[in-house]
Order: sequence, then structure tokens, then C-alpha cells
Amino acid sequence: MSGPVSGKPPLVVGPAADLVGGVWAAATEDLGFDLEYPATGEPVVRALGSSGARVEAALAAAERAAPGWAATSVEERAALLDDAGAALAGRVAEIVALEAFATGVPIRQTTPLGFIVHGAFPLAAAQLRAGLLLSERDGVEVHRLALGPALCLVPWNAPAPMAAHKAASALAAGCPVILKVSEFAPYGTQLLAEVLNEVLPPGVFQLVHGDARTGALLAADPRVRAVSFTGGLAGGRAVAAACAAQLRPAQLELGGNNPLVAMPDADVERIAHAATELLTTLNGQWCRALGRLIVPRPLLDEVVEATGERLRALRVGDPLAPETDYGPLVHSLHRERVRAETARAGGHAVPYGIMPGNGSFLAPTLITGADLPDEIFGPVASVVPYDTVEEAVGLANATPYGLEGYVVGADEERALALARRVRAGEVKVNGSSVMSLHLLTPRPAWGLSGLGEEGTTETILFFTGARVVGVEGRS
Repeated sequence: MSGPVSGKPPLVVGPAADLVGGVWAAATEDLGFDLEYPATGEPVVRALGSSGARVEAALAAAERAAPGWAATSVEERAALLDDAGAALAGRVAEIVALEAFATGVPIRQTTPLGFIVHGAFPLAAAQLRAGLLLSERDGVEVHRLALGPALCLVPWNAPAPMAAHKAASALAAGCPVILKVSEFAPYGTQLLAEVLNEVLPPGVFQLVHGDARTGALLAADPRVRAVSFTGGLAGGRAVAAACAAQLRPAQLELGGNNPLVAMPDADVERIAHAATELLTTLNGQWCRALGRLIVPRPLLDEVVEATGERLRALRVGDPLAPETDYGPLVHSLHRERVRAETARAGGHAVPYGIMPGNGSFLAPTLITGADLPDEIFGPVASVVPYDTVEEAVGLANATPYGLEGYVVGADEERALALARRVRAGEVKVNGSSVMSLHLLTPRPAWGLSGLGEEGTTETILFFTGARVVGVEGRS
């Protein structure tokens, strides 16, 4: 499908509302722009943030709720998390539609991610029941205890799944949660908050809205005892600085200028498949997207041609249409930002595919003749040739980021050997999906890609501190 997406926005949503101490109220701070339906560019609703008074009330409510929530037993918390997951499972179809509507990501992609929205809660409950928060070493007890009120800051590209993962982890640890979702995509997370409010005690889970100023206000408050942030480098640095001043833990998952290294024996069509998937998943708007396609020089032209053919074959259109493969970027402001960064990158940029004439669509683009120095949070990647495998490793590691890496090769053992030399938190061999390699492995971040480790277990433990108890001499 290509050509204009016609008609008005297909879903009706109201202005943002925040949840503070179990009470809903309309957000009142004008953030200075309209939210759009990305497929048409039509304004949907004004972007609004929570007032300073509501932010202060949320902090006070979280502080009041912290002792009682931390005192609940593991079984009590696990049961409530199970209840939350069951309640969300009944609303997840609405949430994934709102995610597509807000972000432009095709619903065929937001739907599988919807499993995280409800699945994160029983998964956290299972970790609790397995004894994650209490262990013993030769008669010495190690208790993992809640740090206190937790701040969770999530971006706009997959907001509800990330909100669910962070909130479920903090709640499992015994921490009340203040969640701030991106001002560009509040709808799905607001519905998630409505469901959680029906299950959890007042003040244990709260939702506020706003831009970076609201996030900074929350991150700087000493009543917040741990901050989990997913977003851009500038925001991550601001959160890190605020947490450093309080000597308080920060979990940061930031961007990545991620390499895909094609081995000399790799099949061209397999390279093209991986490059296309990595370039266009979430419409290129994800931290683990393709940044740099590193290919043997003799295969350069063939790989570019094969990847271009796949990109041109994508079904482009309305993100709410089930047949759509590739949709628009989240907002016209972001589309213009990506265009400007692509122009600054230099080289020869070639867009692939015919885009609809309205909305925030941007053709997937490959750049030859230049290596991207930084992440462009969109469907843009450079293609960089190499002559030796040693040079390929050097190119893959020639970046201050270190989030994700990819290797494609026919000889799996040689590909694995190269993957072990890539400086990144996770390196996939012959894989290019949005999912992690394993549900129970960590999701680390190296260099400018972040600080600490996300993960099913790791994020729960992030919100805890250890207390070691025992009788000296007994062990």
C-alpha cells in the first residue's frame, strides 16, 4: 500500500489524565504542541503534562505508601501481580491498538509486544515465588530489600511494554512506582494505569505526564530512591547527574549505533533479510535497530541491491491495518529531526520505496560513502565495506556505543567467534528479531548505550538493596 492514508484519526482519545494517590485528574500543563495521528498528520489532542502540584502529591503519596508495600509478604505481592496480569490480558488488544495509533508502529508488530504488557506481571510473580529476594550462603542470609519509591521513565517507541516491565519489576521488589510516559505516546500506558489502579492499593502505582522538565523534577527529588530510564543519551546523562547527586542507583538503557557484520561466507539474501528487519522494525525507531551494515567489499553492491529490493517490497500504510509492514514515524517533529540528521551524516543517501503523500512517513534509507558516527533514531543506516575480518571487528567496535551487535554467516562457529569479539551487551548470530536471545539473560549496555543491566531478574534486583544477616563463626 502506498498513497495517502485518508480520513480522520480512527480512534478517539481524550486529553491526558494523571493518577495520583488513587485519584484521576486531568493533566493541565500545556506542552506546546499537538499529538498527531502519524499516518495522516491530523492533530488528535493537545500534549499535556501534570502540574507541579500533582507531581509533588505523587511523590508524597509514594513516600507514604513505601513502608506498607515493602512490608507485604512475597506471596501477597506475587498474588497481586498475578491479578494485574490477568486483568491486563483482557485489555491488551485495546492497548496494542492505542500503541499503533500513537507511535505509527504497525499493529502486526505492537500485537506480539503486547505479551509483555500482561506477561511481565506473572513473570515477576514467578521470580518472587522462586526465592529471588532471599538466599543463603553457608547459614548466612542475604535479603534483598526494597529501596523505596521508584521512578520509571519510558520513551515513546514501545511505551506500554516498557512501562509494564519496569513497573512489574519495581512492584515485585516492594517499591511503589511513579511512572512517567513520553509525552508523544501516552494513550496505551494510560489504559495500563487504569487497569493497575483497579488491582493495586492507592499510591502503590501512580502515573504522571510531562516532558523532560517533569522527568528532571522527579529524578532530582530525594524521595525517589531508584530511577529506571529508557531513552536518549541526553536524557540519560541528566538522570545520571541527578542520581549521582543523591548517591542513588540509576538504570539507564540508552541508544545504540548497532553494527551488523556480514561474514565473507554469508548468503546475500540472508544479509538483506536481517538488514531489512533491523532497519524497519518499529519503523526503525528502536535502540537496537541497524545503524551500520558492515559487509565484505566484493559483496557491497549485491547486498545493497538485495536489501533495496526487500525494502521496496514492504507494504507501507496505515499502522492500524493488519497487512501493513511499515508505517510512519511517531510525529512530524521527529520525522524532521531524522531528515536533518541524515543530511548531516554525509555520504550518498538512497531512500527505498514510495511513501504516502501525507503523514509522517519516511522511506527507509541506506547511506554509502560514509559511516554514521551516532545513532539516528529512525530507518537510516550506513553501509560500510571491509577487506579483512580483522577490519570488520575494528569497524564494529569503532563506536562509543555498545548496546547490540549482529553477525550473519554460513559457518556458525566462525560467526560465533567473531560475535565474541564485538563490544556490545548482546550479540546475535543469524538473528534479527526484536526479542532478546533468552528470556532470562540480562540485557546489558556498554559505553554510551547505558549503565547497568535490564532483564527479567536484573531489573527486579535493581530496585533492591542487600542486607546480610548471620551469626559470626557459624558458617
